[in-house]
Amino acid sequence: MVVCVCNAIRESDLRDVAKNGQLRSAKAAYAQLGRKPKCGQCLSFARNIISDVAATA
Repeated sequence: MVVCVCNAIRESDLRDVAKNGQLRSAKAAYAQLGRKPKCGQCLSFARNIISDVAATA
């Protein structure tokens, strides 16, 4: 599933980054992917994905 249309970030991209590091924010995950949030509409969904990965780790 596409999380961020502006940056073409998929859910699997965020899950992989979250599994491989200690992330505190969606912006940190975007930085790990070499991108920055643009319109910001995806940030809440990205935060939920990161929280989900952290809860299951």
